[in-house]
Amino acid sequence: MNPSASRGPRTSSATPRSEGPVPNPRRRRRSSGSGAAGTSGAPAAQAAPRAVPAQRPATAEVIPDAGVEVVADGRSFADLFVPQPLVDVLAATGVVSPFPIQTATLPDSMAGRDVLGRGRTGSGKTIAFALPLVTRVAASSRPRRAGRPRSLVLVPTRELANQVAATITPLAKALGLRTTVVFGGVGQNPQVTALREGVDVLIACPGRLEDLIRQGHCHLDAVEVTVLDEADHMADLGFLPGVKRLLDATPAGGQRLLFSATLDNGIDVLVKRYLSEPVVHSVDPAVAPVSTMEHHVLEVGADGKNTLVRELASGQGRTVLFTRTKHSAKKLAKQLTAAGIPAVDLHGNLSQNARERNLAAFSDGSVKVLCATDIAARGIHVDDVSLVVHVDPPTEHKAYLHRSGRTARAGAGGLVVTVATPDQRGDVRTLARQAGISPQWTNVGTQHEVVGRLVGPAAAWVDPADSPVPTAPAQPERRAKAPAPVTARRSAPAGETSRRSALAGEATGAPRRRRRGGRGRGPATGAATS
Repeated sequence: MNPSASRGPRTSSATPRSEGPVPNPRRRRRSSGSGAAGTSGAPAAQAAPRAVPAQRPATAEVIPDAGVEVVADGRSFADLFVPQPLVDVLAATGVVSPFPIQTATLPDSMAGRDVLGRGRTGSGKTIAFALPLVTRVAASSRPRRAGRPRSLVLVPTRELANQVAATITPLAKALGLRTTVVFGGVGQNPQVTALREGVDVLIACPGRLEDLIRQGHCHLDAVEVTVLDEADHMADLGFLPGVKRLLDATPAGGQRLLFSATLDNGIDVLVKRYLSEPVVHSVDPAVAPVSTMEHHVLEVGADGKNTLVRELASGQGRTVLFTRTKHSAKKLAKQLTAAGIPAVDLHGNLSQNARERNLAAFSDGSVKVLCATDIAARGIHVDDVSLVVHVDPPTEHKAYLHRSGRTARAGAGGLVVTVATPDQRGDVRTLARQAGISPQWTNVGTQHEVVGRLVGPAAAWVDPADSPVPTAPAQPERRAKAPAPVTARRSAPAGETSRRSALAGEATGAPRRRRRGGRGRGPATGAATS
């Protein structure tokens, strides 16, 4: 049994105590070669975090009052023990000051403690775990080994894996680390090759990683730091059994960082079983509306819904339209594109390549409208989404908040519109109450002046023939095979024809007709024909 199975989060948050850079208790059981940051095993001063200042609370609970926006306390990344090469990388991407979740967690995670971070989507969690991950792995004296990654980031979806990799890779490269990503839906050979060459940071979805482990291509016995990102989403998708198996395969003394919006659906079990005396940091209520979001409900008759949705999608800013089904998302994207509003769809029926093409087109601005199912409600991080439309209202308030979280990210403002038909009025009111929001309710009828006030000027009409919507690459034309030369065949001896026909039937899977006797029946044939 994991030695930390009975340990939960520390609760002595009110009493500060004097402590230097004391690592997690599990680090004290490891050998001196573990390379914990801040020890003599660090290969370079720039890669090792500075000592944690004395007189700091053992557990930090940063939970704001309802409706109060959390702001950074003025400390810089350098003040939070982030090596200068990483500060430079962040500055080059426009990130010059830490978000609250980063300010709260970095002192503990840089010191090697287990951390439970709770924060809504868009709060800066990826950088919060990426910085200590690459810093501590770079400071370790352990060599890179084939098939044995030195750190592991588990994520629930392929899209999130790619986006986490986009954040971590430049940080890792700045410290001389190698990163790779593994997930299903694509061929595994390049992933196997990357693992064989040695990996410092492995970002993985649970299913494909377990496949690679079963095939002997990957082993987790050298993992020093493990991160679980969007842990509650993994629970929603049914991944927890696999996650537990993967965590069991990592060393018990490694550092573990878990980030989740909520602690329900079994996440609390993960915390108690796999995190050793974790420091808990929460910058938001578990699931809460963002104060910079503006919520509206537009009630319209069923016959006018399509027109209203089209007008909502016609603005100049980035817009995400959520539908309940994959078919609806695909159909809506086609309808909008045909109406001169280029749109792409994102849902589970698309191949991985198609999903990446469509998401890239939306991210780089080639297409301003994304029609998606709930696959995009978690972990799809695209900047400057100005409008989220619930074309089909969700049935659960957490889904509403996660969908809406595609806008108003990182303190920016955003607009959320729910389209409701009269028969959905009661359900939407209940949804809003459970989500803790008070939307402005407008019965638009056949007059849609409110749309102009909400979305602003319409974008220019785009001829569908000139639409930038990405399409699958054309398949090369296949040459027709030349007919096989006709050769003379020797006639089979009498009696051989039926035997050869029977053998041919077995080779091709054709059923053989059972020989039957009886008066009035003809002779049985050697093979069935159809």
